[in-house]
Amino acid sequence: MLLKTADDKSRRLALLEDLQRSTRLDAFQKKWLRDELVRLRKGIQGETDSAYYLDQYFKHGVNHVVLHDLRFVVDGDVAQIDHLVINRAFGIYLFETKNYSGNLVINDHGEFTAQYDEMHFGIPSPIEQSQRHARILNRLLKNLGIGNRIGGDMTFFHVVLLHPNSIIKRPAAKTFDTTNVIKADQFPSWHQKFVDKEGTFGETLKLMANLRGLDTIQEWAQKLVRQHRPADLLALPDFMQPKPAIAVPVASNPEPENAKPEKANTTAKKLICSHCGTKITFAEGKFCWNNTKRFGGEQYCREHQSLK
Repeated sequence: MLLKTADDKSRRLALLEDLQRSTRLDAFQKKWLRDELVRLRKGIQGETDSAYYLDQYFKHGVNHVVLHDLRFVVDGDVAQIDHLVINRAFGIYLFETKNYSGNLVINDHGEFTAQYDEMHFGIPSPIEQSQRHARILNRLLKNLGIGNRIGGDMTFFHVVLLHPNSIIKRPAAKTFDTTNVIKADQFPSWHQKFVDKEGTFGETLKLMANLRGLDTIQEWAQKLVRQHRPADLLALPDFMQPKPAIAVPVASNPEPENAKPEKANTTAKKLICSHCGTKITFAEGKFCWNNTKRFGGEQYCREHQSLK
């Protein structure tokens, strides 16, 4: 059962694409912008592809609840979870999506390297990343009063989903276990093998003791959705502020005696909403200035942008 889809990130894409047209960015800012756009587009595509396979597999099931694209903030710590699945025995699957169309190499020490032709670069371990998210999520579950019938921490299962076209080079299983690093389209067969592997007598008794009704895990999932704190789609790092334009001297021309002074616009090009007068962020102002046809050269807070 699907209870949350991915957030719409089109406003973020529009902002970054508009910024590319700016003539006031230096070489470092342009490179950051290109890299951020590539990362965002690949991330969106990877999460969309993985969500498709998960939704197809679980959509008719009555034992699981599926949530996509969650961001939790607990005591200042942030957990950004691509996909989360809760089953009725209250095992929680955490999925990390990595959209590599090249090769992924995992060495004997569990270190991850992405390869594109002749380019090799190290990447953070998605397994470690998922485990950090689990620790933050576990604190949130305790704060919400969600737990096992028989006590103890929740049981988390970590899965890394890769692009179906990826090539995965793995170490020997005895050296470093990569069983849970799979291509997204292989999830159904992986899950069946996983269930069979975990279905020992002792584990079955434990799961049966924690078994809940579908309505209960739906309620818990809805509590988690209410804790979702989306990132600011218009936020930019401080170094992305454009360089000040060089002032061009203007020849002094006295105004004709009959010239009428133009009405002063006290909010133009200032970080103040032209509608409500409240302060806005630079990103909000920049978004408006780069869309002059829509906003008439004025700037507005996010709430009043939607009215234009």
